[in-house]
Amino acid sequence: MIGQFQAYINRYNLLAEGEKVVLALSGGIDSMVLADLLLKSKVEFVAAHCNFHLRGEESDGDEMFVREFARKNGIQCFAKHFETEKYAVKNGISVEMAARELRYAWFEELRLQLHFDKIAVAHHADDQAETFFINLLRGAGLRGLKGMLPQNGVIIRPLLWASREQIRQYAVENQITWREDHTNAESVYLRNKIRNQLLPVFDELQPEARQGLYKSLEHLASENELYRELLNEKLAQIVEQEGETQSFPTLNPQLSTLNFQLLFEWLRQFGFNPDQCRFIFEAMETGVGNKYYSPTHQLVIGRNELQLFEIKNVDEREIEIEVGEEGIDEPVPLRFSRFEKTDGFVIDKSPKIAQLDLDKLKFPLTLRHWRHGDRFHPLGMKGSKLLSDFFVDQKFTEQQKSSVWLLTSSAGDIVWVVGWRIDDRFKVTNATKNIFVCQMVG
Repeated sequence: MIGQFQAYINRYNLLAEGEKVVLALSGGIDSMVLADLLLKSKVEFVAAHCNFHLRGEESDGDEMFVREFARKNGIQCFAKHFETEKYAVKNGISVEMAARELRYAWFEELRLQLHFDKIAVAHHADDQAETFFINLLRGAGLRGLKGMLPQNGVIIRPLLWASREQIRQYAVENQITWREDHTNAESVYLRNKIRNQLLPVFDELQPEARQGLYKSLEHLASENELYRELLNEKLAQIVEQEGETQSFPTLNPQLSTLNFQLLFEWLRQFGFNPDQCRFIFEAMETGVGNKYYSPTHQLVIGRNELQLFEIKNVDEREIEIEVGEEGIDEPVPLRFSRFEKTDGFVIDKSPKIAQLDLDKLKFPLTLRHWRHGDRFHPLGMKGSKLLSDFFVDQKFTEQQKSSVWLLTSSAGDIVWVVGWRIDDRFKVTNATKNIFVCQMVG
């Protein structure tokens, strides 16, 4: 396996001679095998361990295990503790996504601090397969289906070629110890369901089925790279910029053989979602004058072109946010915009964005934490509900309850449980004339 490992590094130029590495070392079998292979390959590295405090004493046990391994092998070890659930609530994202954002940000901070060259993570071929099926179920395009790359900037994945079985066999043969995460065997999260239920069935379809999937993923990665290059060339040819305005021609002969995909690739970088892009594409010929909005940009359909403008906030005094007296931590950062509703408006369903009827709000708005007895009207419900009951329905932990933010009006009404649910009384309806947008930043 050591030969295959070094060959893969050379094939993709993952490490130049003398380069130093920050190794993400969780204590699990994958990262422990990667550590062993780096040691045997004489690569200089430090261990970086994240304690997310998600598994109680097990999390602390993982940290002690990694520290002891580093001590025995003369490796410098760094460990970082995170309030993962609090971060997830504050940013309106899943705990899994929160852990991902936190660890990669810290790895890069540590790399720069040490003046090291690369960050090595232990993703392997089975992780790649699981990611493919996750993205397939979400309706991803080529960018999502291609999976992870051997190298993405300073992040390298030297085990991406190896299967989980190969890694386990190497660990047993070389008497490598590791920590088991019992949650990997639980089919609670989508990734675990794919790992424990779907892939075993996939393997039964025909011999070497998984190897065929690995090869397909390599082809997709190469084809995506070529697609991106050609896409950028084409957009550079047809999109014009004048001052702060970009324009996309609707009657350009160059677009005669192109379709929705080109428009989508242009607009997605400005925050427009797929549903909005589909509405815009279908309205290009008949919807002259229609306006569409992302949280940061406005698009107007003209006779011969689509014009894109950045939204400028107006009347900052009127939308100033105050923080309640009980707020002891930094409030979640929000960005605000407002605009007139048009026929082309499409609701953005992202939990990070609240689109509200501006004329029903009473300013200034306030950010505060919840209090016992708080009630609101969850979107889709006719009556009110105790916020504490809403927390139970959403399976909030005590940490989440204490750290979630509420956006309230000057009349005291809860407008938005930030990152979770808006109040039905302030939703956008057919009668709405002006829309107020609150977007979580970061």
